[in-house]
Amino acid sequence: MFVAIGLSCLAAFAVIILLILKFSRCVLFQKRQQVRTDEDNEEDDVFGDFWKTHPGGTQLICKPSALAKWLQRDLRQLPLMGSTNWWMRKWPHFQTIIQNLLPGDKTLEFARDHLQLTDGGLVALDWVVGPRGNLRLRRGTNTAGGPSLLLIIPNPFGKLTKNIEKLCLFALEQGFYPVIFSRRGQNGCPLTTVKLQAFGEPADLKEAISYIRFRHPSSLLFVVSEGLGSGLLLSYLGECGSSSYITAASCISPVFRCQEWFENGLPWLYECLLLLYQKLILSRYTTALSGVLPMDTFFRSRSVRQLHEILFCRWKEEKMSWNDYWERNDPLRDIDEVAVPVLCICSIDDPIRGLAERSLPIELFRTNPYFFLLLTDYGGHCGFLTGDTAVWSHEVTLDYFRSITAFFQTEEKTRVLGRCRSSVLTNRRRRGTLQRRDLPGTDLGEMFSWKRSYTR
Repeated sequence: MFVAIGLSCLAAFAVIILLILKFSRCVLFQKRQQVRTDEDNEEDDVFGDFWKTHPGGTQLICKPSALAKWLQRDLRQLPLMGSTNWWMRKWPHFQTIIQNLLPGDKTLEFARDHLQLTDGGLVALDWVVGPRGNLRLRRGTNTAGGPSLLLIIPNPFGKLTKNIEKLCLFALEQGFYPVIFSRRGQNGCPLTTVKLQAFGEPADLKEAISYIRFRHPSSLLFVVSEGLGSGLLLSYLGECGSSSYITAASCISPVFRCQEWFENGLPWLYECLLLLYQKLILSRYTTALSGVLPMDTFFRSRSVRQLHEILFCRWKEEKMSWNDYWERNDPLRDIDEVAVPVLCICSIDDPIRGLAERSLPIELFRTNPYFFLLLTDYGGHCGFLTGDTAVWSHEVTLDYFRSITAFFQTEEKTRVLGRCRSSVLTNRRRRGTLQRRDLPGTDLGEMFSWKRSYTR
């Protein structure tokens, strides 16, 4: 009986895959036709010159700098970044479904901290403490004595995906200490207030990071975001600037143009599943939220945009327009204030983000020295599976964190050496042993500062 049930499930799954493939081809064809029409009407296309000359394969796109050269050297030493299976390269929906929709193995062991916020709300920090067999000596990249912390920001819909589970397991094997940030009312975290976290509102994340820094003051803190969760991370980095307490960050399959993403919608299967999951999660709070939100309209919503607009723009006490909401929550609103290195791993065939020609801000990576785009042809959305179902984006992310740390340590040694040389020259001048004209004063501390070194 169980065999028959398993076969029927596989058959249903195969039918769904075939429907997705046929539908996605139609959608992609229509979107490409629309892109061509729009390109004919546009006077200045900031993406056109890049995509016409893009050679394909895996490329690191960034502004030339000392840090960029350092990362390019390290990335060349990594193994093959891409899938070895032809069906994964041909159908990105396979990787997307495996990593985002299929249930996880549920092998992780957590130690949960509920953090009470200033307004009385609760968020959860799930410290990954097992399985015990995956634990190694927690060295990570930190030389200050404490373990290197890896803060993981999942997607904003509250689902702990297979991709996140694999990242936690791999981080444990590599000596990091992973911790997952769970928003209000998501992933088992109770909703104690009638306030939900807006898409790009980083106030809750600020308090969570302050708590993490309080518990582990001597540890380096790295942050990884998944999919749309990158919107919260970019908002936090832009609002905090150089006071973010983060050493480096990585975004796996980020969505940059979030308002357009909600307005354009998803392929019908992803849209239906996402709507169903969101309604199921919030249905337990119907009584509490009915006093401030039109919950009857919420359960009748038929698109992700309509659902999101009801949740955050139609509060009975404070209503706002859709455009005003995104002026406050656009992840790119303060992007020029970001002051830590950010690696974005994206694939051209991402079926969730949309067409790369329209959804990737190439000019941001060309002009901002803090942003690095690792662009590959194949990978789906948060997929990046290899032939043995390993995830190469996880390996690249953790190697990137080690490379960043090594770069900072090298620059720090150079800065200290510069200060020592400056001190020796100053003492010699004071003794009057040098019978020559003094050279013009130079601030060697500033010259050898790593910030200046990799942003020049």
